[in-house]
Amino acid sequence: MAGIPAGAVAASGLIGGYGVARWTRKRPLGGVALAAAGVAAARQWQQDPGGKAAAGLSAVYVAAFAGSHPLAKKVGAWPAVFTVAGGMALASWAVTRRAGR
Repeated sequence: MAGIPAGAVAASGLIGGYGVARWTRKRPLGGVALAAAGVAAARQWQQDPGGKAAAGLSAVYVAAFAGSHPLAKKVGAWPAVFTVAGGMALASWAVTRRAGR
């Protein structure tokens, strides 16, 4: 995953995980996609900003996934997924940018 920002990997995992679950009608398969992207992003966060940032951003990733469900009841599934994916990418960018200084 070198060259791809961890925030993009995490956001793609949220979007792709939902897409896989929806289109295959197999939620566990979507969970595999979500988890794989989360692990890849966490490894990158571990290397770049460090362990504390990786733990925090991983918690944000899980919270984004969980938060998309109640948000979807208010705004619809895809808008909720895109909203939390954007928030995840923004959080990752802010933390990794700050760590780079």
